[in-house]
Amino acid sequence: MAVVSRRQLIRIAALGAWAPWGSLSAQPGWPSRPVRIVVPFAAGGNTDGIARFMAERLTQVLGQAVVVDNRVGAGGALAADFVAKAAPDGYTLLLAAMPVMAILPVISKVNFDPTRDFQPISNIGSNPFVMGIHRSVPATNVREFVDFIARHPGKYNYASGGSGSVSHLSAALFVKAARLDMAHVSYKGGAPAVVDLLAGNVQMYFGNFSELVPHAAGGQIRLIGVSSAARSPQLPQVATIAESGFPGFQTVTWNGLLAPAATPAPVVNRLAEVAREIVASDTARSRLAQLGVDPIGNRPDEFVATLRADIATWSDAAKAANLRME
Repeated sequence: MAVVSRRQLIRIAALGAWAPWGSLSAQPGWPSRPVRIVVPFAAGGNTDGIARFMAERLTQVLGQAVVVDNRVGAGGALAADFVAKAAPDGYTLLLAAMPVMAILPVISKVNFDPTRDFQPISNIGSNPFVMGIHRSVPATNVREFVDFIARHPGKYNYASGGSGSVSHLSAALFVKAARLDMAHVSYKGGAPAVVDLLAGNVQMYFGNFSELVPHAAGGQIRLIGVSSAARSPQLPQVATIAESGFPGFQTVTWNGLLAPAATPAPVVNRLAEVAREIVASDTARSRLAQLGVDPIGNRPDEFVATLRADIATWSDAAKAANLRME
């Protein structure tokens, strides 16, 4: 009788989790206790908002409490490493943001492998960013902003929600493309970055719609560009950065559920099925729209393909921008 090593068993289990959609039923007895969704950023941002909505709905569907655990630090690496090393039993999940998986491992030494250590479940949604500037900057559009900053090299700065985040990468790529001399100020999440933008301590920030749009009416900031290829239906009056003199400029991020590698295939498929049903609901689409997020809710194999493609694309972008963890 052949003896199968523990390493072989883990590999077999991991391959099984990529089994054809719907080929396996739910793992008997799962879940029998609370499930934890680990979030790599502070409360208040898009990733946290999506996690809390999904936890609320998963609790209703699964019949067990699904709780959110914010583990902030190292640009998201602490949370990712924690989940990568968690028991692969379906009780510890990661609500990942694209930069944690595709950018951070390129610009910093991390203790996890984004493809080897995780099993993708479902990509919940994607979103572009909006470029917000403080009212003290005399500009109403991207071109005016570039002209003004170019006349004052080294005097102004831009914020990000963390070194290696897409808000950081988006701004860094923009500053590089516009040949501007601006300093980067990193924060532990989008919420504190927005606070300092409103106060005028930083002059520019690429943020999620949910972070910046509510403040635009107050007059403290102006929204002058969006990072998507086409204008956003939520801000049709705001031009894209691509059409503002920077053709080809586009940065979009996503948030999705991942489990530790070797999580049983029935659990992965059950979670993916439920996530897809939740995201397809009118309630989810309305909630995600409030966050400026386009719903996806895809299958594990589709999410695997997205992850692999983005690792290649964004690692190249991070290298081109000479990004390093600060």
